[in-house]
Amino acid sequence: QVQLVESGGGFVQAGGSLRLSCAASGRTFTNYVMGWFRQAPGKEREFVGAISKSGGVTPYADSVKGRFTISRDNAKNTVYLQMNSLKPEDTAVYYCAASVESVIWHSHHKYPYWGQGTQVTVSS
Repeated sequence: QVQLVESGGGFVQAGGSLRLSCAASGRTFTNYVMGWFRQAPGKEREFVGAISKSGGVTPYADSVKGRFTISRDNAKNTVYLQMNSLKPEDTAVYYCAASVESVIWHSHHKYPYWGQGTQVTVSS
C-alpha cells in the first residue's frame, strides 16, 4: 500500500498563499488518483479537489475553484495543493488521499489511503 505524508501547512493572513505537499511512498505513484480533503472543527471532511493519475484532470470544489490548484510531479512522487487568496473559512486540517480507481471520486469514503493531515489557519 501507499504511505502519504503532508507538509506545508501553517498560519497565514487572509489573502495570503500556502502550498501544501504530499509525498507518497511504497507503491507506484502513477497508479493512484490523488485527492485533497479538509476538515474544520465540528464539520465533516469535505472534498477540495483531486488529480487524475496522469495529471490531466483536476476537478475542484466550488468553494475553492479559481483559488486553489492541484498538480503532481510523478517523478518526485508528490502532489501539491497551491492555495491562493486564502479566506478564514479555508481554516481546516488538510489531508491528501489516494485511490487506485481511475474514477475521480469526490467522496472521502472512496479513498482508502490517507496522510496524517496538516493544519492550515487563515486569520482575518
